[in-house]
Amino acid sequence: MSTAVQAQALSLCGILIESKRIIGAHSRHFLALSLLFLLPLSFSLITYPALSQTDSVATPSLLFSTHHQPTPHHLLLLILYSLLLLLLSLSALASITHSTYHGFYGRPVKLVSALKSLTRSLLPLVSTSIASQSILLVVALAFLLFVGLVVKLAETLGFAIDYNSIYCSALSVLVALAFVLIVVYLQVNWSLASVVVVAESKWGLEPLRRSSYLIRGMRSVALSLLLLYGASIGFFVWGNSSLLVNLNGDSGWRSWAAVVETVLSSSFVTLFMLNYVAASTVLYMYCKALHGELASEIAEEFAREYVSLPFDDEKLPHVVSVVLA
Repeated sequence: MSTAVQAQALSLCGILIESKRIIGAHSRHFLALSLLFLLPLSFSLITYPALSQTDSVATPSLLFSTHHQPTPHHLLLLILYSLLLLLLSLSALASITHSTYHGFYGRPVKLVSALKSLTRSLLPLVSTSIASQSILLVVALAFLLFVGLVVKLAETLGFAIDYNSIYCSALSVLVALAFVLIVVYLQVNWSLASVVVVAESKWGLEPLRRSSYLIRGMRSVALSLLLLYGASIGFFVWGNSSLLVNLNGDSGWRSWAAVVETVLSSSFVTLFMLNYVAASTVLYMYCKALHGELASEIAEEFAREYVSLPFDDEKLPHVVSVVLA
């Protein structure tokens, strides 16, 4: 089986086409991983708001109910439920990345191998997630400290602060916008962190640094992927969640129409999640090629294949063909 990737594959369209090709070539494999990990996760995200407002459902609703006084038992169940969702998301991330990575090289993609990769990737993914969330927490605290210092300085200088004034509102909007931009910038730089964890067996802060290096020159593509799939997933989750919440008062969320809507929305969200993880893995491979790290790996990997991959030579992307009989 031969793999041909043209120079224009460095664009968003090329990455989407290549990830779709890999998924299509191993459709049953990725379907199995999606059913195992992504579909339960998607269903939970969509149904959570409706379940959290109902007190008529039996035991499962105790996890979400806001109409009962929380007890240690209910809090424990909620924690276990949250951990289960975290486990599902990390398992999906690890197994789909592992499969896409090997599929890109044309290696056999097997379900058993993908599941075995979880033992090597879950803990490193957890450590990297903790590292990234810690950095975001520090950034948030820095912004809060900045706002607090500004308010304190104004009060010390004798200024009367009207928190309902247009100036205070404008400052709040500017600070919030600056925070969002910084968070988006960091998320774009860390787009490849999970792939680095799985493909290079790194953990902690190292995948974040490695991702920030590899993503140079491809930040616009990474941002486009983030916005495309983030908006798509958010639209279906928000739309169907809102529908279920509105129907909840009349117990209509248990109607056939609501069930069909939930199943369809969960399927679309699952599909978007699958494609985003696969596209991020392909982006990682292209970023390696753009930084001149892939040519030797390709020559070693394919002993009987013709391969064309994007490659960077003095910042001029072109196609390198490796022909091995």
